[in-house]
Amino acid sequence: MSALRLTVGWLAAAVAGRIVSGDPDQVVGNVVTDSRSLEAGDFFVALRGPRFDGHAFVDDVIARGAKGALIDGVGRGRPDVAIVEVGDTTKALQDLAHAVREAAATRVVAITGSAGKTTTKETIADFLSASLRVVKNKGNLNNHIGLPLSLMQLRDKPDVAVMELGMNHVGEISTLVAIADPDIRVWTNVGDAHLGFFDSPDAIADAKAEILEGAEPHDVLVCNADDTRVMTRAAGFAGRTITFGESDRATVRARDIEDRGIDGIRARVVAPVGECAIETPLLGRGNLSNVLAATAVALEFGVPLSTIASRAAALRPADRRGAVHRLRGGITLIDDSYNSSPAALRRALDVIAKEGRASSKVAVLGEMLELGDHATALHQDSGRIAASAGLRLLFAVGGAPARALADAAIASGMSQASVIYFEKSEDAAPAIATALRSGDLVLVKGSRGTRTDLIADRIAAEFA
Repeated sequence: MSALRLTVGWLAAAVAGRIVSGDPDQVVGNVVTDSRSLEAGDFFVALRGPRFDGHAFVDDVIARGAKGALIDGVGRGRPDVAIVEVGDTTKALQDLAHAVREAAATRVVAITGSAGKTTTKETIADFLSASLRVVKNKGNLNNHIGLPLSLMQLRDKPDVAVMELGMNHVGEISTLVAIADPDIRVWTNVGDAHLGFFDSPDAIADAKAEILEGAEPHDVLVCNADDTRVMTRAAGFAGRTITFGESDRATVRARDIEDRGIDGIRARVVAPVGECAIETPLLGRGNLSNVLAATAVALEFGVPLSTIASRAAALRPADRRGAVHRLRGGITLIDDSYNSSPAALRRALDVIAKEGRASSKVAVLGEMLELGDHATALHQDSGRIAASAGLRLLFAVGGAPARALADAAIASGMSQASVIYFEKSEDAAPAIATALRSGDLVLVKGSRGTRTDLIADRIAAEFA
């Protein structure tokens, strides 16, 4: 199938813009918003933000070979360069992405949820790529700017686009759903991530429920039968619903579940088309739920269960999302340092608690951010859970909430000597590496802003 030909005239029409200068029939290359990544032939969108203004770089990108630029306000013509003027360049980028999505006729899968979005996205893309041409979000591009940039890949007219939708405020998913216009919507769960921006988990659920908006009867919702908040809101979906989970009511369900600790998880998956054993190296029941969601989507695209099972066995976690590293001295590192929330931390600690082969266990838990007024109480809950996980050592890293986690672990039975608090990951890393001993199983998890990735890297380097 031939790629979508993006001309200046087509682009201007898609965004309701005015061509100030340039040839409307000029074909443009990639659409970019970061002047540093621009290559000759690309088209530059000058965005405005609280700390930047892309309009300051228009002259530079044109000098470096840009075919044109999208600007807001009144622009001046430039010889041999296309300048398209709009009222709002961010809205225009979104409109352009939507126009590309509609013109490409690619089927779009969109994913929301409090936890597991990226793993679910990667797993869906992997399962579908067995027989289809698939694109997915580039890296972490899942917000009101990143999603449009990711959708530009649809110019090549792939069979399927698998898009993760990120949010931390009301109305954001609504905007993203309108841009992506998904054929299949996946809702993984509702948790406590970003609780600082909401009054309650129910308010988070209401915001996530924006993924149901604008659906037609032919659209499909794949949702978590084990999550009451999801299922309550899914009842209002205008299209067809497929459920996944451990519940007997789920369309795609897991039974005979065997949690194999750091070796992953095994289950028998039952679906309308049949059943089979599925085994994956991804850790814990949270990841089993992600695999079930991906299985439901893959079955909708006609992927056989046998193919799903073989690809599930070869899955690997995304970078820093539960990656298992077996290091020198029998030390096993679980690097889950990409991000954290109370619900995700509970799942990670459950994996640690159930792993019976380690001679001893260590947890490095970074502060979980964006929890607002709930931060202290949720960290205290996490400290109590950590105290019951059979840890030899617990390191808490971050501000006052991390200290509250450490204090709660001590109050719940861990000795003061076994719980160590650090304010910064840079200071904690060498001390933690020194404290490890042969046979330790080490979990490193924290919000990105806490930089527990520095600790994971230090441990990996120390025991390589």
